[in-house]
Amino acid sequence: MPDMPPPLVSELQVTAPRLAPSPGDAAFAITTLRIETLATAPRLDEALRSEPGVALFRRTGSEVANPTVQGLSLRAIAPSGAGRTLVTLDGAPQNDPFGGWVIWSALPPEGLAAAQIIKGSGAGPYGAGALTGVVALSERAPARGLSALDVSAGSRGTYRAAAAMGTETLLAVISGSTTEGYTPIRGAGRGQVDQPAGLNQVSAAARLQGEVAGVQTAFRLDAYEERRGGGVQGVNSQASGGAATLSLAQPSQTDAGGWRIQAWLRASDLKNRFAAVEPDRSASRPAARQLATPALGYGANAAWRQVGGAWTWEVGGDVRVADGETREFFRDLGDGFTRGRVAGGRTLVGGVYGETTYEAERLLLTGGLRLDGWSAREARRIERDLNGGAIVLDSRADDASGTTPTGRLGARLALTETLYLRGAAYAGFRPPTLNELHRPFRVGNDLTEANPDLEPERLYGVEAAVGGAGPLRWSAGLFFNRLEDPITNVTIGAGPGTFPIAGFVPAGGVLRQRQNAGAIDALGLEVSAQRTWGSLDLRGAAVATSAEVDGGSAAPQLTGLRPAQTPEFAATVGLDWRASARLRLSAEARHEGQRYEDDLNTRRLGAATTLDLRGAWRLGEAAEAYLAADNVLDADIEAGRAGDGLLTLGAPRTIRVGYSLRR
Repeated sequence: MPDMPPPLVSELQVTAPRLAPSPGDAAFAITTLRIETLATAPRLDEALRSEPGVALFRRTGSEVANPTVQGLSLRAIAPSGAGRTLVTLDGAPQNDPFGGWVIWSALPPEGLAAAQIIKGSGAGPYGAGALTGVVALSERAPARGLSALDVSAGSRGTYRAAAAMGTETLLAVISGSTTEGYTPIRGAGRGQVDQPAGLNQVSAAARLQGEVAGVQTAFRLDAYEERRGGGVQGVNSQASGGAATLSLAQPSQTDAGGWRIQAWLRASDLKNRFAAVEPDRSASRPAARQLATPALGYGANAAWRQVGGAWTWEVGGDVRVADGETREFFRDLGDGFTRGRVAGGRTLVGGVYGETTYEAERLLLTGGLRLDGWSAREARRIERDLNGGAIVLDSRADDASGTTPTGRLGARLALTETLYLRGAAYAGFRPPTLNELHRPFRVGNDLTEANPDLEPERLYGVEAAVGGAGPLRWSAGLFFNRLEDPITNVTIGAGPGTFPIAGFVPAGGVLRQRQNAGAIDALGLEVSAQRTWGSLDLRGAAVATSAEVDGGSAAPQLTGLRPAQTPEFAATVGLDWRASARLRLSAEARHEGQRYEDDLNTRRLGAATTLDLRGAWRLGEAAEAYLAADNVLDADIEAGRAGDGLLTLGAPRTIRVGYSLRR
């Protein structure tokens, strides 16, 4: 997609209380996915993948991935399960208060008007978590009656329905789906314990809005629940939660000024069952049971903007609090669990910022400063013997706190009416999540320990790009990012063996711990182009990222290696052909280079290329029937590799047929 400034609010028909896009946004790398793109995908994370370098932690999408690895990262800069990207819906954070991941099934595309992918913009007005960038979602405007509907059936017992409806002041969005799922372990390595990873999910949201004393006001409620299998006998998860958001705004009627204020609350819970698998995959036994992960996040944000001539000023701030814990049973030696664990804490981050933008006829300059304070408190990890109740571990880390200054600068110069130059420098940061600080976990025979002494990650970046508008919209740019103190799963031991705190690690497994491991340097090239010839639309985009770890004294064994789950190259090519007044055909090819499963670069995952096809027959002004085939060539997508070499594969060929309505 081209590197273009964001569209006007009126173009997106967004009526949720908010200010107009800042004129300074044009200096940064922003891609807008409009409703036409969002409407063709059953899941939002799938739609976002049309932009290269946008990915979850692994190559498995949200239809099968455990919630703990559904965090989003941009530009292929060291993806993580928690994600290094802030996701917002009309300004309210959507990242889970305990783990930082996103429950994508709770954000059906039918309820959205657009998604802006803001890459490398720094903390700025977005705050903590906007490390590699921001995905800013805009909810659709309310309308009387049914405004969106999608009903489909597909391979492996997959059924889905979602709708958006309401009145001029009320928007309601509901979705539900069920699938038997696919088996992640296929081929010769598959054993008796391997089974399909099914999913059942429901979500509902409602937004009531109006004007009170000249102030735009909206109140939004949402709730979700999903139950999914893990692809292995005895492995499953359940995620549930809800949120409430109150938004007030008074945009200026004559310029981009005005004010807004927003308060939000988000509650979530997560249950997991894990299993240890026999080497021949003939049987499994319980390894851990996450009984509950109650978490509560709440916060507020505000901004005031003033415009005077060629100058725009904005000041604002935000605060976020997260409180939660994990409650687990573990250590099953064959006769049931013998240990119980409660671990958690409380984090707080808040900051203030100020920015200014100058607009001349051809030149735009923008810059700002931000100061945040953060703290991690009430850390606790208590483990008990389930037979007698005796406490076997009582660990309480010291409270930690600090301040982090950041800033950003940007410029855009129009060389001609169709050609521009753009450049930016920025800084961002991300404090560790409660999950990273306090919750250990297990995948197969691999164990990963928590670390309550983690420090915030910090990213510093510069970039420059040239682009053009007109019939051919294109851009090409370079970026350099340095991620300091990245939170990384560092290998510290291999099984079989017994280790402090973690306990026994079986043969074929490894022991890792989350650590701030030195730094990661990433140099990248991004290109994109889009052109329309009559009834044919062509688009293409690619990102090449050379990322290297400097482990420093904390993890010298990682120096010179590529960060785990980081591909060197990713590209997409797509076309849309309006073959007739009723028939529309589209195709999208995606390629991603090889990556490594682990920090030591010993578990290689091969390159993956997929092709998706879709045909739609128009039934009326806003309705269509469609047939879609994802991964139509049934390519093997290597999504994970265990210590014994066993491969986990992504989704095979999937066929969907459905009916869609968009008004």
